[in-house]
Amino acid sequence: SRKVPLLKKAHIQAHLKFASEHLNDSEENWVKVLWSDETKIELFGISSTCRVWRRRNAAGDPKNTIPTVKHGGGNIMLWGCLSAEGTGKLHHIKGSMDGAMYCQILGENLLPSLKMGRGWVFQHDSDPKHMAKATKEWFKKKRIKDLDWPSQSPDLNPIENL
Repeated sequence: SRKVPLLKKAHIQAHLKFASEHLNDSEENWVKVLWSDETKIELFGISSTCRVWRRRNAAGDPKNTIPTVKHGGGNIMLWGCLSAEGTGKLHHIKGSMDGAMYCQILGENLLPSLKMGRGWVFQHDSDPKHMAKATKEWFKKKRIKDLDWPSQSPDLNPIENL
């Protein structure tokens, strides 16, 4: 079955507020958004259940199997961004990320990724490291405007489809 974010009443209200506030935004507003997110990529195999249709007694056929390795084979974490102008830089995240590391990643990758000129807006989700005091201060110091984003709304972010 399809996985969807768990939406509480507060999430639904925040989504409706966001939709109401942006209902009449022009396309020109949205082409000025730099979308961003982090992702984990499994280096070997997949981390979810996979179902296949197969003929009887064909379970061991290589086309019906997914090879595995002990302990999952590892993964990598990445931060990336994109806009209507194209993709931005991709950053390999080493270790676990907190607000300070997030600011460092943005410092090294955000501005070099911009291709939109003036008046752009940065989008990131409501992850705690994005909302950390250090992160908010970094945005204020750099005079970067970020889009007030409702939590539990990956369906609104085009980068989620990559």
